[in-house]
Amino acid sequence: MEHTYQYAWIIPFLPLPVTMSIGFGLLLIPTATKNIRRMWAFTSVLLLSITMGFSASLSIQQINGSFIYQYLGSWTINNDFSLEFGHLIDPLTSIMSILITTVGIIVLIYSDNYMSHDQGYLRFFAYMSFSNTSMLGLVTSSNLIQIYIFWELVGMSSYLLIGFWFTRPIAASACQKAFVTNRVGDFGLLLGILGFYWITGSFEFRDLFEIVNNLIHKNGANSVFATLCAFLLFVGAIAKSAQFPLHVWLPDAMEGPTPISALIHAATMVAAGIFLVARLFPLFRVIPYIMNFVSLIGVITVLLGATLALAQRDIKRSLAYSTMSQLGYIMLALGIGSYRAALFHLITHAYSKALLFLGSGSIIHSMEPIVGYAPDKSQNMVLMGGLRRYLPITRTTFLLGTLSLCGIPPLACFWSKDEILNDSWLYSPIFAIIACFTAGLTAFYMFRMYLLTFDGHLRVHLKNSNNTKNSSFYSISLWGKAASKVVNQNLLLSTINNKVSFFSKDTYKIDDNIRNTMRYFSTYFGNKYTYMYPHESDNTMLFPLLILALFTLFIGSIGINFYPGVIDVDILSKWLTPPTNLFFQNSNYSVNWYEFFTNAIFSVSLALFGLFIASILYGSAYSSFKNLDLINSFLKGGPKRTISDQIKTVVYNWSYNRGYIDIFYTRVFIRSIRGLAKLIKFFDRRIIDGITNGVGVASFFIGEGIKYMGGGRISSYLFLYLSYVLIFLLIFLFSSNLVHFI
Repeated sequence: MEHTYQYAWIIPFLPLPVTMSIGFGLLLIPTATKNIRRMWAFTSVLLLSITMGFSASLSIQQINGSFIYQYLGSWTINNDFSLEFGHLIDPLTSIMSILITTVGIIVLIYSDNYMSHDQGYLRFFAYMSFSNTSMLGLVTSSNLIQIYIFWELVGMSSYLLIGFWFTRPIAASACQKAFVTNRVGDFGLLLGILGFYWITGSFEFRDLFEIVNNLIHKNGANSVFATLCAFLLFVGAIAKSAQFPLHVWLPDAMEGPTPISALIHAATMVAAGIFLVARLFPLFRVIPYIMNFVSLIGVITVLLGATLALAQRDIKRSLAYSTMSQLGYIMLALGIGSYRAALFHLITHAYSKALLFLGSGSIIHSMEPIVGYAPDKSQNMVLMGGLRRYLPITRTTFLLGTLSLCGIPPLACFWSKDEILNDSWLYSPIFAIIACFTAGLTAFYMFRMYLLTFDGHLRVHLKNSNNTKNSSFYSISLWGKAASKVVNQNLLLSTINNKVSFFSKDTYKIDDNIRNTMRYFSTYFGNKYTYMYPHESDNTMLFPLLILALFTLFIGSIGINFYPGVIDVDILSKWLTPPTNLFFQNSNYSVNWYEFFTNAIFSVSLALFGLFIASILYGSAYSSFKNLDLINSFLKGGPKRTISDQIKTVVYNWSYNRGYIDIFYTRVFIRSIRGLAKLIKFFDRRIIDGITNGVGVASFFIGEGIKYMGGGRISSYLFLYLSYVLIFLLIFLFSSNLVHFI
């Protein structure tokens, strides 16, 4: 068994050859590399599958024996400083590596079809493999310096993925926002690492935990300084996992392709912050106040993310705020010491959220032929509706992911979220009330998302001046000329039956007989046909959805002991339990089923109440509305201005405007920093450069003036020289006497 652990160092480096091969291929032989581009997708999936198999083998050994292995190799050694690199294999590493590889494989398979028409197909797979390498390197790191190196690589790969479509200004701005926001957290992380090295003299986890634990209990370390260093470490996790107040980059990160959003939100960037807190859990637990701060940030993020998701129209942004809220649950669980529940929810949420994001990609894929390739339209839930008739498989899998996130049994997130809610009641009733209230909000906004997307009728046409029926369809296609009239140069229209108004432009109602019409367009691999109307995705996109649906259905069983007495310990408890000393030890985890079901009735009732309210507000009656102004008026409270209407208006504006946090940051930080930069620029160019240039210019003019005073007579030069010396001597004597007199 130990022999197998010795080769665990290859786990992070197996996906790397794809990135290197694609990079060198595009640089040296671009034509040949592009001609075999499907081979690179297959190679990416193959290498990550091998990594998954190796990780699964190590995990099985962890379950059977809970063997912890750490290998260290010297990097730099001298009399005063020693730095070692290596890998650490423990239950936390096993959980994260399996999570990263399984989600990564599913996303890669999905991406092969989703990105098939994109010119950056090869670049996409190179970035994805690099991201998987960075994250796997992070979770297998054996010390803080190694974690920081891979932490920055994860940030760089996320920057490249978010800004994948960098020619779009909004995507370029989004990746810059993510980069700048995470620099704040990364700087705090670096300061925290250096602070603990100053305290302990080591970067290794075992030494760090032992020394800090002894110093804290023996009052041998300044507790204020240790708490500050722990806070700085946590700042890095706040930024990476999009916790308040450094969460502002997460919704803008949706400008990248949808598979990237699924990977970032399920298994890579946002999971990195959770992993850091879990890895340093023994350190945080012994430092005063830091655990309270972690739980406080978690509960604020839980509530804030849920409220900001309530009125979002973009389906991916709504899912992004959902991720933010669920990560808040995980951080809350870590802060209250519920280590097992936190990692349990990390697993269940990862598969459910990957399912939802890939499902949203299938929805967007079906909407693009109708509204054109425009994210503000193809991702806008207000323009959707009625897609259940055209996307039955996507609809079913999306519903499973939605119900799982709502906490409906027996789906995955029910088991983990309920465990967090139960533990929060034991820690703080206030935190528990907020968490339970947010659970109801989660059910509301998630079911709202489902109803807006799949219920009712297609709402692409919002203003129907001719009072056409709700079943009408209005199509705009980018794939080929569908009619003789062109709107806005690029948007092509279809068969004319009845003229209506569409965003103040002319469009035409499409006859129902045209629904089976297929559009002909050319791709890199040859000619292809596609339906003009909302149509189900190809099998290579549906297969990952079905696999993730199975995970969503059954992954919750790993944390529940359904047969007490027959199977003494459930898999998750055998695999990973809260750390007792420095690393993880096995302990039995028993469930009081009576208490569990009693609490579950309350949480499920909250979820069902949220589903009920969403169905009332956003059911078929809502979906029949064809006027966007009417919809907005309904959401904001209608024409009446009662107290209830005003409250609805405040809530709607708060959510739709992201809690005004971005506006606050823009006015307070961005404008002030720009103003300071302009002031420094003025000082540098006008004062510093002005003095330097002024001296040069003055010397030039003085020299030019003096040269005409020269007559070539040495006696005149000596007379002037002695005169100047006499003048300066008199000034010196006068000033000396004046000072002595004073």
